[in-house]
Amino acid sequence: MSESYEERAARLDAADGLAKHREKFALDAGTVYLDGNSLGALPAHVPARMADVITREWGELRIRSWGESGWWTAPERIGDRIAPIVGAAPGQIVVGDSTSVNVFKAVVAAARLNGDDRDEILVDATTFPTDGYIAESAARMTGHAIVVCDPADMADAVSDRTALALVNHVDYRTGRLQDLPGLTAALHAAGALAVWDLCHSAGALPVGLDAHGVDLAVGCTYKYLNGGPGSPAYLYVAERHQAGFDSPLPGWNSHADPFAMTPGYEAAAGALRGRVGTPDILSMLALEAALDVWDGVAIEDVRAKSLALTDFFLECVRAYVPEGRVEAATPQAHDERGSQVALRCAGAPAVMEELIRRGVVGDLRRPDVLRFGFTPLYVGFADAERAARVLADVLAEVPAV
Repeated sequence: MSESYEERAARLDAADGLAKHREKFALDAGTVYLDGNSLGALPAHVPARMADVITREWGELRIRSWGESGWWTAPERIGDRIAPIVGAAPGQIVVGDSTSVNVFKAVVAAARLNGDDRDEILVDATTFPTDGYIAESAARMTGHAIVVCDPADMADAVSDRTALALVNHVDYRTGRLQDLPGLTAALHAAGALAVWDLCHSAGALPVGLDAHGVDLAVGCTYKYLNGGPGSPAYLYVAERHQAGFDSPLPGWNSHADPFAMTPGYEAAAGALRGRVGTPDILSMLALEAALDVWDGVAIEDVRAKSLALTDFFLECVRAYVPEGRVEAATPQAHDERGSQVALRCAGAPAVMEELIRRGVVGDLRRPDVLRFGFTPLYVGFADAERAARVLADVLAEVPAV
């Protein structure tokens, strides 16, 4: 008798070296959570840490916690914890503000870094909308023109007029993984700078910021890094650019001597130039605690499991779902795939609503994309099999409209 998909899933889970990490998260036994690419699950130890932050560090130590509890140095300390996950040496990442704010800092700073003789900014045509909005505003401020192009065409579009390109490492709709090494090299060959948005890749696959010579990068921490809703984002400034990094938001926290309170601005050394105002300490320390789940985890192992999970899910979908009801928008090739599977589906809003009602939580990108995020630290093969099986059941009942 041939092995069923349920039996195969059980066998794969039993052999999974990352399976033990699932117990570190607060998860419902009856729910398959495949939306960690929008909001990561809660690491189970974070509430106790936050209780201590609130009752002791804030409630008892109060102002003393800026020094005694390490609040003041949290942005760079936590940045150094994120660094190995995205392939960066210490001292190049600072945590704080939102992704949108950090995109603004990075784009304006890159335009300033690359001189006055380059007047174009290339923007990923498939970008998350905020990146495009911010880039357009930054271009107006700096006197640059926006050139929108597909990442696949960007290497040919770059010219001696290009100051920088802003690109999403993984397409948020389809899960397509862009060629970060190749595109960065092509930009550098033309004298342009590479600014990457890592929101849908950091914590899901190796990025290699230093190894591939990325100039600046930004990312959120509430997806695969499990930092919590609205947790602070981060900004990567390659060491070679730090002395020339001219932030468009020179707040007091990035001053060389912030407590001198002088009227003139003098930028701090290193990645601290990316700081702006007073850090959002509660959410920042929740993020710091959440990063404990990465202790002893190799991002290469995460990537291997991610690809195995998405392969298995796609195979189950092909086996269970009637032909023609869904179409995979996510590339089959491993080197073109992030850690999510996007399925185009007629009647997608009603299908996702019913999936969630039945305990399979993905999300929707209008008008017709069902999105399923696979976070290898807590998603297993049995989850993938059940999600595909329930999807088939729902599609048998929900008409294609």
